[in-house]
Amino acid sequence: MANVIVVGAQFGDEGKAKVTDLLSKNADVVVRYQGGSNAGHTVVVDGETYKFHLIPSGILYSGTMCILGPGMVIDPKAFISELDALKKRGLDDSKLKVSATAHVTMPYHLAIDAAEEDSRGGRKIGTTKRGIGPTYADKCDRIGIRIEDLLDPDALLGKLEWLVPKKNIILERLYNLPQQSVDAIFKEYIEYGRKMQRYVCDTSAIIFESVHERKNILFEGAQGTLLDLDHGSYPYVTSSSPCAGGACIGAGVGPTIIDRVIGVSKAFQTRVGEGPFPTEQFDEVGERLRQTGTPWAEVGVTTGRPRRCGWFDAVLGRYAVRINGLDCLAITKLDVLDEFDEIQVCVAYKDRKTGDVYNDLPSMAGAFWRMEPIYETFQGWKKQTVDCRSYSDLPAGAQRYLDFISEQLHVPVALVSVGPKRDQTIVIEDPIHGPKRVLSYSNLQAPVTRSAK
Repeated sequence: MANVIVVGAQFGDEGKAKVTDLLSKNADVVVRYQGGSNAGHTVVVDGETYKFHLIPSGILYSGTMCILGPGMVIDPKAFISELDALKKRGLDDSKLKVSATAHVTMPYHLAIDAAEEDSRGGRKIGTTKRGIGPTYADKCDRIGIRIEDLLDPDALLGKLEWLVPKKNIILERLYNLPQQSVDAIFKEYIEYGRKMQRYVCDTSAIIFESVHERKNILFEGAQGTLLDLDHGSYPYVTSSSPCAGGACIGAGVGPTIIDRVIGVSKAFQTRVGEGPFPTEQFDEVGERLRQTGTPWAEVGVTTGRPRRCGWFDAVLGRYAVRINGLDCLAITKLDVLDEFDEIQVCVAYKDRKTGDVYNDLPSMAGAFWRMEPIYETFQGWKKQTVDCRSYSDLPAGAQRYLDFISEQLHVPVALVSVGPKRDQTIVIEDPIHGPKRVLSYSNLQAPVTRSAK
């Protein structure tokens, strides 16, 4: 294998967990590098469905070390609950590691997150209310509590005695919510620390040692490129960096160790929460995309909210290739398109206000809202793909569709998922050992042209 990053190339919920699960079979170490319990990953193995929020899906393989990296924010209550549920199903936690320097989501973070989102009224950003943003805010403000503090009663109590009164002012005066108790939080969280102690260590050192031992390492992100704090559809983004560059910072490694970056995209497009979504379908097409494929239906794993659905967006795809330096793509849920008479792909945008045509993502957030998709239309293949196990098995129309996506994004499609199970996967090209791609800037960022008046 190699040192590989798996990253979402859309708005999150692309099916990264299945791809990570498939690649974890040959991985010695799987590292989750950012986000928190706001993520939801679903894996189906031998008819059993596993839902992950904090713990890397690599834990399904007993010989694989799974690491929660320093770039994560960890809700100890959610972590222990998720771990207990997995252990009851017979999974081995002996190789599970948690970074001592990962930040902790505290109860006041949860309360403030929910209160802030509710107070936005019509300006909601679609937060999961899992306390992620406020936890990262405290991290940036240099007042956060880290996992290592849960193992040190004096350090934890000292920080709580200083922090909680400040948070209570916000809770009480700004949101009219009850104050929180230093003593109650201390007793609860010092107990979490006791339960987590056996997993806590310097994970960066473990990864560094694994690199020098030439072990295979898989870096797993949550969310997707268009939810990246710096490069996503701000402010409708998460509070960390899901992009490939975030893996190095969030895991504590240098960029020179990365061998390969794999992007995951659905065969169509979805989004949970608020924010611009040019190809969203509000009619029967959107509802069919949402409902087709039950029990793998389009509902957020963490939030339970119905996902907004639309056609594949090659403009956003090219942007994801550029931002992440993708070497190849894994396309998921191709089977959802099996019964459509026509299938569309957005190849460019037209600004409703100015008439300008964009082949690349406009940098201005206001302009993004005005984008009208320009579509290329394909005839549907109207055949089942769930039993296909090779590229040649796929209907000719499905092959043309995948080839078109590859041509539009200038990277090969290496994997295709045609169902939730592990064996419902087609390998077109070796996703790990295929050739490195030399990305062409001129291909990935075409100039803006003005349409004829």
